[in-house]
Amino acid sequence: MRKTKPKKRYLLPDPKFNDTLVTKFVNYMMEEGKKSVAYGIFYDAIAMVEKKAGGEPGLEVWKRAMNNVMPAVEVKSRRVGGATFQVPVEIRPERKINLSIKWLIDYSRSRGEKTMMDKLAGEILAASKGEGAAIKKKDDTHRMAEANKAFSHFRF
Repeated sequence: MRKTKPKKRYLLPDPKFNDTLVTKFVNYMMEEGKKSVAYGIFYDAIAMVEKKAGGEPGLEVWKRAMNNVMPAVEVKSRRVGGATFQVPVEIRPERKINLSIKWLIDYSRSRGEKTMMDKLAGEILAASKGEGAAIKKKDDTHRMAEANKAFSHFRF
């Protein structure tokens, strides 16, 4: 028998928007335990998004971006006999959120702007319009799953 599953840790909502999802996002973005720096970057990016989105609340734009980036299916490697198949599987809601956070942050980091604030704001705006690298990643993931639909009977 495996060990019991660890208890779910619940996050405290963030100080400004009172939203646990923001806290989760900031925790993902934080480096070397510098949470206040991460919060600063996030809030500045949201303020910037608000300016560029023409008065629409920045948090709404960010949430839309997150929803646009969330994948519905992904592929998992599964060995059957000697061959490894890429089997499409549905993604649990929790993992959907985590993936969209991870992709938004990773692709923000690889953008060309000067500061992380600019990069994040740029990626959020792009994703909310359904473009940008994070959206491309989601589409690629969906395309992979679509291409390997034939192996979906190897589900675990």
